Amino acid sequence: MSTLHVVSHSPFTDSRLDSCLRLCGAQDAILLCGDGAYALQPASAPCQALQAKGVKVFVLAEDRQARSLAVPAWVASVDYPAFVQLSIDYDKVNTWL
Repeated sequence: MSTLHVVSHSPFTDSRLDSCLRLCGAQDAILLCGDGAYALQPASAPCQALQAKGVKVFVLAEDRQARSLAVPAWVASVDYPAFVQLSIDYDKVNTWL
């Protein structure tokens, strides 16, 4: 069963992304939105952890743009309609509140 994990809190002030990464399986994906997009800061520990995990990673384009973040080649930037489609494509959606 695949899960889309939605992370909206900064990994620099919160441990939700770390917890998410521990639970992510090979069929899962992570969508970074809100301050969760800060996990994509180049050469940061969260960015390296996301890449090392080897799961699909998405970032909400609006939040990435608002934070002036570049998207690494292994991350897909998605708009709101694509976010809705991801929610349909995965068996479950787990929002890390």
